[in-house]
Amino acid sequence: MTLVKFSPAKNTSSVNPWFTDVFESVFNDSLLTDRLVSRVPAVNIAETEADFQIELAVPGMQKEDFKIAVDKNVLTINAEKKSGQTEGKKYSKREYNYTSFVRSFTLPDTIDHSKIEAAYTDGILKLTIAKKEEAKVQSREIAVK
Repeated sequence: MTLVKFSPAKNTSSVNPWFTDVFESVFNDSLLTDRLVSRVPAVNIAETEADFQIELAVPGMQKEDFKIAVDKNVLTINAEKKSGQTEGKKYSKREYNYTSFVRSFTLPDTIDHSKIEAAYTDGILKLTIAKKEEAKVQSREIAVK
């Protein structure tokens, strides 16, 4: 016996099912849907013995486009980039002109607010957040009795 997936909602148009399929393929096109979805950069968060590291993938930006702030224990990363208006050019089609995002992270109480550093290289924004001395894990060997 072979199982076949049945989708009754797909062919509800009794006039012309082909017409429905064409419009469904246009509106479900990945190029169109990707432009309509809000884009938030991917993030990697790592913890070492001495600090926390946050990396955001944000290609095409400049370091001047970022605003990073800490308010109590919330780290907020804000970026905004506008394409400059060029004089003397007439565009027949222009699809890019503005990019922005905001990401917020709740930080633990163990961080040192005075030792937060940020660097932007090769499309990666990397933040290093140092831990307080008393929060660093002391490693030692425990003898078995």
